[in-house]
Amino acid sequence: MPALIATEFIATITWLGYVPDRTAALASQPETGLDLRFDGPHSATAREDHGGLTRPSCSRVLGLYPRGTEIRNTRQLSILSAEELALIAADMGLEALDPALLGATMVVSGLPDFTHLPPSSRLLADSGACLTVDMENQPCTLPARPIEDCHTGFGARFKPAAKSRRGVTAWVEAEGRVTLGDTLRLFLPAQRAWAGQG
Repeated sequence: MPALIATEFIATITWLGYVPDRTAALASQPETGLDLRFDGPHSATAREDHGGLTRPSCSRVLGLYPRGTEIRNTRQLSILSAEELALIAADMGLEALDPALLGATMVVSGLPDFTHLPPSSRLLADSGACLTVDMENQPCTLPARPIEDCHTGFGARFKPAAKSRRGVTAWVEAEGRVTLGDTLRLFLPAQRAWAGQG
């Protein structure tokens, strides 16, 4: 029996980008297509700076490891929902919010409650590329500076507005190319909710 169940939910890619150098700036560079490889997304000229097969641990896993511990990279992409991004912008008092300011890799539309997709969900492209959802991407203060640079007085509004809407982190399970307008089919783990919590 398959451990991952195909759903009728289809997402459409509405935006793609990559962060060329996260130490210099969080903001992404928009792209029309990305090659998804085992070590993460690649543009025509560079690899996403969050890519790599491993990465130094960060605040997301401080309960497990000291900061900087080399771990498997399950945070190769930051994926946002177009619908949730619109809600974030509205709550901030903006007409729209450029996903590049958030360091996004991909924005998709068409999946309800996107930020709360179960970990291990898959997003399968027609090219055969497949992304595995790692976990909810918690809102942080890092986007505040690029937002503030473009929208004076609005940077600090991002973190509270993005709560439960920041999207997910993901990693490449199968390689392939994705372009703007491509669709991704959602597969969910065939597993009931854990009874030990709640």
